Amino acid sequence: MVRVVSLVPAATEIVYAIGAIDELVAVTHDDDYPPAVRTLPSVTRSTIPHGASAREIDRQVREAGSRGESTFHLDEDALRDARPDLILGQTLCAVCAITLDRIPAHFPRTPEIVPLDASSIEGMFEDVRRVGAALARDRDADRLIEHLRSRLAEVEALVAGLPRPRVACLEWLDPLFNAGHWVPEQVRIAGGEDVLGAAGARSREIGWGDVVAARPAIVIAMPCGWDAERAASEATRLGSLRDARVLGVDGAAFFSRPGPRLVDGVELLASIFHPDTVASPDGAIAVRVSA
Repeated sequence: MVRVVSLVPAATEIVYAIGAIDELVAVTHDDDYPPAVRTLPSVTRSTIPHGASAREIDRQVREAGSRGESTFHLDEDALRDARPDLILGQTLCAVCAITLDRIPAHFPRTPEIVPLDASSIEGMFEDVRRVGAALARDRDADRLIEHLRSRLAEVEALVAGLPRPRVACLEWLDPLFNAGHWVPEQVRIAGGEDVLGAAGARSREIGWGDVVAARPAIVIAMPCGWDAERAASEATRLGSLRDARVLGVDGAAFFSRPGPRLVDGVELLASIFHPDTVASPDGAIAVRVSA
């Protein structure tokens, strides 16, 4: 058995989806899916206190960044104790996870390090292939990708020709950030028009005036790390948008992590945009904020 340490929840979810969950020996403090991984040792911690507000989280992240630091910290002793043969990590975001350049150089036995760097849905499929190859599960990875592509194609077929609502996706709420990378792709496949983001582009700080000027019919609050209920609760502080629907969704589960559940996110969005045509996936909800 290969001893696998995951330094990012998306990698954990990929390992699970290709059937290799029993090879995971340690994960991050943020890992919560599948639920069984919560019992594994954690090799990371965060300096952000539980229950901190969006503004406070943003302040701490910016202050740490100004010092060349992060609010995410690697427990090097715990990592060495895990005796990894394989370490899965990411290169995309120093804010939301440990990056691979922070892995210590010396181990009793040098592990293989596999970088994941998806910035699109296709990039996520490449990461699945990369993890599958590292675990000698290429066929499992290919089967998973085929299944995920089939689900995306089914959604596209169901919404083809239907009116596309104007959609504003918010990755953070105080200050406001639009949602970038793969989220505009998710919106497009689900049958909507993202009015704030462009596929592949990073998220950026925006003002409420930018949201109003974009004239969205639907606003989706999807803050990284929050479930649908908290996203909806925090979104009550947003300004008014006349007749726009404002909803909170689970950003961590379906939009922030570039893993297989991005496809669930597409299905969830499609069920919001076209509720008479597409059903939401199991376990995914959208909480209404205002009419």
